[in-house]
Amino acid sequence: MNILGLSCFYHDSAAALIQDGEILAAAQEERFSRIKHDHDFPRQAVASCLEQAGMTVANIDYIVFYEKPLLKFERILETYLSYAPLGLRSFLMAMPLWLKKKLWIPDLIRKELGFQGEILFTEHHQAHAAAAFFPSPFSEAAILTMDGVGEWATTSWGSGRTNHLDLQAEIHFPHSLGLLYSAFTYYTGFKVNSGEYKVMGLAPYGEPRYVQTILDNLIDLREDGSFRLNMKWFNYGAGLTMTDRRFHKLFGGPPRKPESALTQREMDLARSVQEVTEMVMLRAAAHVHIQTGSKNLCLAGGVALNCVGNGRILREGPFKKIWIQPAAGDAGGALGAALFAWYQILGNPRPPRGIHDHQKGSLLGPEFSEEEIRAFLEEKKLPFRKMTTAQLLDRVSDLIATGQVIGWFQGRMEFGPRALGSRSIIGDARSPEMQSRMNVKIKFRESFRPFAPAVLEEEAAEWFEIDHSSPYMLLTAPVRREKRRAMTTAEKKLWGIDKLKVIRSEIPAITHVDYSARLQTISAREHGLFYRLVKHFFQKTGCPVIINTSFNVRGEPIVCTPEEAWRCFMRTGMDVLVLGHYLLDKQEQPPLSGDSDWRKTYELD
Repeated sequence: MNILGLSCFYHDSAAALIQDGEILAAAQEERFSRIKHDHDFPRQAVASCLEQAGMTVANIDYIVFYEKPLLKFERILETYLSYAPLGLRSFLMAMPLWLKKKLWIPDLIRKELGFQGEILFTEHHQAHAAAAFFPSPFSEAAILTMDGVGEWATTSWGSGRTNHLDLQAEIHFPHSLGLLYSAFTYYTGFKVNSGEYKVMGLAPYGEPRYVQTILDNLIDLREDGSFRLNMKWFNYGAGLTMTDRRFHKLFGGPPRKPESALTQREMDLARSVQEVTEMVMLRAAAHVHIQTGSKNLCLAGGVALNCVGNGRILREGPFKKIWIQPAAGDAGGALGAALFAWYQILGNPRPPRGIHDHQKGSLLGPEFSEEEIRAFLEEKKLPFRKMTTAQLLDRVSDLIATGQVIGWFQGRMEFGPRALGSRSIIGDARSPEMQSRMNVKIKFRESFRPFAPAVLEEEAAEWFEIDHSSPYMLLTAPVRREKRRAMTTAEKKLWGIDKLKVIRSEIPAITHVDYSARLQTISAREHGLFYRLVKHFFQKTGCPVIINTSFNVRGEPIVCTPEEAWRCFMRTGMDVLVLGHYLLDKQEQPPLSGDSDWRKTYELD
């Protein structure tokens, strides 16, 4: 039986295809449309999933949508009515899309895909919970989902056992941890639904000066992790912005203008909302443990992308094991919807789980054969070298060790927001200059943004304070003390962004200012050639850690095709591009025509 899951019309639309409970393919629409966080109907993602499986729409038995539009429309109408006459402008902007598209999902699916079969619906947080539990390695587990908002729910918890989910409690809109975090994302000058990572990365540069202000005014937080927001400070209920003048007065001024200079205030605000978020996550996890008695925890929803909070749950919480859906946001809702239908609605048995999850490393997108890559290179008349696997591993590991930055394009594209070794930019974590170089000259993003390490799974505990796998880059862990460098008295006195200048460990390019790292543990079983590359680097240098960041530049989705990878390579300061077994040296490439002023698109003020 073939089931297609869909998510769309908020952000990160996606499609996922399963067959008899096995995940065959999943992809976000943004990777094909090249519109970051694309919310439109995922027609290209659907086509990609079907092509990978060798199917057409005629082979699909059920299509499942990741939320219930009528229930969501009810929430929107009730919200606007409760704020009336405020919010009229926002209401008039929202209604046309609802009346033309969002209320007619079955008709839209049939029109877009030509599908004649049965269409099913899950609730938004059911889809998140299913995406968290069903691919996990656990036969039973507690489940916690937290995000901005679904239909009504913003947080839910419950448990999963074999093929059944039981969600037992919810927190409803407008009370939302995700929207609290997004309010501060907006206020600190970043883009909502994409800049939350920046707030998390900025937090260690600040001091928690506003924690008590948040707790006293914005959020009533209970011991069990439940909470209510004081909506007089927010504008997202029916307005067009996240915050208003009262919020601005409370925190000492208007929102930071996007791309303007960061001040200590933004750093302190980021640190403060991050600490409050971690507080909520830890209390909620503790409560769920008490209620379920499970030793395992599954997490999903956009808040589950907060790897700092996840790391604290693992280190300080009561659970022995946790598993986080790699596509924890709305994209993962497509996968959760399909799995919910297979197990919960149709009642199919779920086989006993072993020690490994069933997400397949989240390498679920399209791949390109050596023949397809060569055809592209020859069509463009690009200089390249074809290498054997042994030659490639030897050459690229040497290049990394000598400070070269590599575009690495291999196998199936990742599903979720992280590059995991298939569409990655990689470099030497030992280099003191690499973090700044990759941020400014390759990624064209803010200098404070940290990079993630990819570390051999069997060596991770020697370099980081962690005894748990982290294959999806969703946990932070401190660098081990013996790998750190002692700071001088002058360095300890540095403030704000100046902290970035300090070399803190043997792997400074991935060591954040609080000595943490958002690590990816890589294994031979899941990561194939990427694992073998890092293994070669380890054998040559004694360091089992490299930088792994997504193959894109600021403002663009991760690359999908060989041509997108080549264009990104040519528009940046990368030194070498590896497409499959083909190696391209930047010095040998002809100029990229028609892009003489491309830097203006990406350079920061």
